[in-house]
Amino acid sequence: MSNKINYSDARYFDNRELSWLKFELRVLGEAQVKELPILERVKFVSITSSNLDEFFMVRVASLKDMEHAGYTKPDIAGMTPTEQLIAINEKTRELVDLQYNIWGKHLNPVLKENNIIIYDKYEDLNEEQLKFIDSFFMSQVYPVLTPMAFDASRPFPLIRNKSLNIAALIEKKKDVAGAGKDNEDVEFATVQVPSVLPRIVALPSEDKNQDCFILLEQIIERNMDKLFLNYNVVAASPYRIMRNADFSIDEEGAEDLLLEIEKQIKSRQWGEVIRLEVESTINKRLLSILKKNLGVNEIDIYKIKGPIDLTFLMKLYGIEGRDDLRQPSFKPQENPRLRPGEKIFDEIKKGDILLHHPYETFDPVVDFIAQAAFDPQVLAIKQTLYRVSGNSPIIASLAHAAENGKQVTVLVELKARFDEENNIIWAKKLEKAGCHVIYGLVGLKTHCKIALVVRREDDGIRRYVHLGTGNYNDSTAKLYTDCGMFTCNETYGEDATAVFNMLSGYSEPASWNKLVVAPLWLRDTFITLINREISHAKEGKEAVIIAKMNSLCDKEIIEKLYEASSVGVKIYLIIRGICCLRTGIPGVSENIHVMSIVGTYLEHARIFYFYNNGAEDIYMGSADWMPRNLDRRVEIIFPVEDDQLKLKVKHILDVQLGDTLKAYEMTDEGSYVRIKAARGKKPVGAQDTFCKEAKKSSEPEIDFLKKRSFTPIFASEVIDD
Repeated sequence: MSNKINYSDARYFDNRELSWLKFELRVLGEAQVKELPILERVKFVSITSSNLDEFFMVRVASLKDMEHAGYTKPDIAGMTPTEQLIAINEKTRELVDLQYNIWGKHLNPVLKENNIIIYDKYEDLNEEQLKFIDSFFMSQVYPVLTPMAFDASRPFPLIRNKSLNIAALIEKKKDVAGAGKDNEDVEFATVQVPSVLPRIVALPSEDKNQDCFILLEQIIERNMDKLFLNYNVVAASPYRIMRNADFSIDEEGAEDLLLEIEKQIKSRQWGEVIRLEVESTINKRLLSILKKNLGVNEIDIYKIKGPIDLTFLMKLYGIEGRDDLRQPSFKPQENPRLRPGEKIFDEIKKGDILLHHPYETFDPVVDFIAQAAFDPQVLAIKQTLYRVSGNSPIIASLAHAAENGKQVTVLVELKARFDEENNIIWAKKLEKAGCHVIYGLVGLKTHCKIALVVRREDDGIRRYVHLGTGNYNDSTAKLYTDCGMFTCNETYGEDATAVFNMLSGYSEPASWNKLVVAPLWLRDTFITLINREISHAKEGKEAVIIAKMNSLCDKEIIEKLYEASSVGVKIYLIIRGICCLRTGIPGVSENIHVMSIVGTYLEHARIFYFYNNGAEDIYMGSADWMPRNLDRRVEIIFPVEDDQLKLKVKHILDVQLGDTLKAYEMTDEGSYVRIKAARGKKPVGAQDTFCKEAKKSSEPEIDFLKKRSFTPIFASEVIDD
């Protein structure tokens, strides 16, 4: 038919990278919320800086690799790599300008009003502070510094990725032998600002109520002449580079994957320079030397009006004694089914248990492995690890289990970006303890979150399983919103065993009982579930899809959602970050609503709801709707079938869809605007609501949920306690 809709039309898609930059704007938007305590606002500026660093090292670097290779194939939005880089550059500069505008004109003045002073001019310092700075430099800083010269006899030094440095032009003093005339002997030197020292240095203050600071690079700049005793410092200025940190590994050709990844980690320090940050007032000759020797294009130079690298603001956020300028911290609450000291296996036997982090504590997940390690009835423990904390109690328990003679199999994903080094350390420690450590499947990252405990009991062997949406990381579990489920249902146990057999050997099950596993089965399952809603809509039945995830950029899934929308399926998407789908396209996406929640906690859970003519199928798991999750990773989604747990999950979705405090809605133009509460209504935040509910949580709470109808209406009212 001539009027058939072409759901592949590039105009119907947003570019992935530009969509991510829109997410950065939403994060930065929190720094502009005047109702937030000032240090909370400062924290969000730091987060955007850290996010932007990773974006350049990986995403921008990847596009540059494509451009160098002459790759011109357009993305789903019709943009070539070169076109994307141009657009990214424009939007990033706007973002950085906004960052520094917010910091300089809005946040820094409010900090001063609250007696937190960051000095940027020596004229503002008193005599005592100046003496402190000079003394601090000589005693603490000078011994650590290594100035590096660049001249005919010495090559341009290696500048490390992400390090802050100070470049200088120096000339021999005229009274020194060999000094030239008319600046003939002006030379270049650079010194790295040592990362082993604190970036913000506390200064003495006459006012005991004041917290005074100065940045380390300013202390070094003031004392540069002490590094070059026979020279005059003509000019000096901080700078910072970002290198290509996106490496690829020939896994089939690698004799030892662990050694190959260790080698690649080191190579990050030599990657192509893809971004150079300098002070806006930098000396032109100094900039020219940096540009030439670092091989940086003009388009990749960012002239900063303020302190370079605002990630230091996270340290400022954590200063002691200023709790009045931060939000009160929330202590994760106990799950009513899993009280401390109880035997976790006995509780799981009573029925499936759902955990909602960080509102409910992550301790039961840690205890699950800890109790298994010392339980004489436990025969085996198997677990996947993607990102774990620096001092992981789970790793310690797995090592104890192996030392206690249990069969312990751990899949450590060595290719977890920027956690490779950490994971290599854990892998070696686990192997030393006697664990069987595997590194995943060739060509695939293992991203699924699953733990299996095999236990001998009076009635035979029983398998206990934990499935989650987030990593087995006790630190980030306090900061990320995630869900997890404990079960000893035999069908889940059979599937869990099949997963580990598939990961450790060559056993691939013909079918699965409950779990849906990528990369072979997950995409088809999602397409089937969406098609079912399409069929119901065509039959005139109610059809609803609700999906919560981190990112949506898979072309086939988006096209299928467009098809569903066009026949009347109501679609509600809660997407934290990237969303390449466009709303409000006539005849295509008019029934799709997209929202994003940016709050105290990073929204990380993946939940998928399909109305299914009233049967209501709910899945949770580790996968976003991205090509990498569906096609290039080992992922798991699992059904939530217990009626009590389904009510809880529906409640999570319902409350999030009703957020009028921290939620943004995608407009038909592709931008995002804050969702506001209806006139006369108090704004309600989902994260705040879950904190309140967790504090008064008990088993009878389910009765309340049973009375509550689940009506998936975008920005619906939620009950505020």
